[in-house]
Amino acid sequence: MTAVLEKPTTHADTAQIVRELSARRRRHAFRVVVGLVVVLLAVMAVRILLGRYTVTIPDFLAILGGAQIPGATFVVMEDKLPRAVLGALAGFAFGASGALFRRVLGNPLASPDILGIAHGASAGAVAGMALWGLRGIALVPAALVGSGVALAIVLAASAGRHTGIVGQRFLLGGVAVAALGTAVVTQLIARLTLSGAQEAAVWTVGSLSGASGQRITWLAATLVLLIPAGVWLHSALRPAELGPELAVGLGSRPAPTRAAALGVGTMLAAAATAVAGPLAFVALLSTPIAGALGRGRPRLLTAALVGAVIVVAADIVASEALSTVDLPTGVVTGALGAPAMLWILLRSRKVV
Repeated sequence: MTAVLEKPTTHADTAQIVRELSARRRRHAFRVVVGLVVVLLAVMAVRILLGRYTVTIPDFLAILGGAQIPGATFVVMEDKLPRAVLGALAGFAFGASGALFRRVLGNPLASPDILGIAHGASAGAVAGMALWGLRGIALVPAALVGSGVALAIVLAASAGRHTGIVGQRFLLGGVAVAALGTAVVTQLIARLTLSGAQEAAVWTVGSLSGASGQRITWLAATLVLLIPAGVWLHSALRPAELGPELAVGLGSRPAPTRAAALGVGTMLAAAATAVAGPLAFVALLSTPIAGALGRGRPRLLTAALVGAVIVVAADIVASEALSTVDLPTGVVTGALGAPAMLWILLRSRKVV
């Protein structure tokens, strides 16, 4: 019998295989993004056109063109459309923020709502309401300051002298700051009038009922500024997963990159919290779902789109689940996220 000699694999063959695998991953990632965009547009269409007050597609297009249809124009332009757009933008911001926190800390529970960032933004906003009488878009600076203070406290508690940010210590510090933020919010709400306390209570749960063109414009502008930086930082942190020494050897600077990623993630979470409240567990849920869709490689844009779909879909349930009562959107996301968090904890215990 004639022996069949296999041709030895060369560096060129290996490089070709790597290029083909990379191209295949990019094509799959592109298909996932396109599919999520289609799903997002579909759930937004359901939120706008269906429900207790249905709107036909011709009427909707006519309203967008400036037509005044009694009843329908007000419902679409003042309620349905602003809530759908604000929900998509807020979910996009929370999803991107969760992806950045997860990449920096490498922990499945790393998200701004677990780590106290959203609670800090809530405390800042409620402090603005209680102490300075701020309302509407004026709450945004107060929420940003509150989230920045929360991040500073967690960083001070978690940073080691020689090791930098320590993941487990960061999580523990975040849980403590979240509890502190909740206590501050509760104390400040007690100082408000009855109507102010009701407004703050709904807002701190997370609601899209205050959607307006001003809030949408502000959040959209924030996303335009922060998302490109977030995408770059998320990609730049990939070598850090191989270890700090190897990352430095590959030309990466993990320490400043991680700090910048935490800063961008904090600003994204604070911006979304400032206009829609702390929609619980959206950031936590987005990254593992994006990872499943991306075959174990979650991308920031995928996680952001997953977050947008979650919030809009949750708002549909919140507004239509009961025939006469609109629930805050955060109630629905919290109901979805609580069992998901327990599942993540159980899965982590099995892995350990």
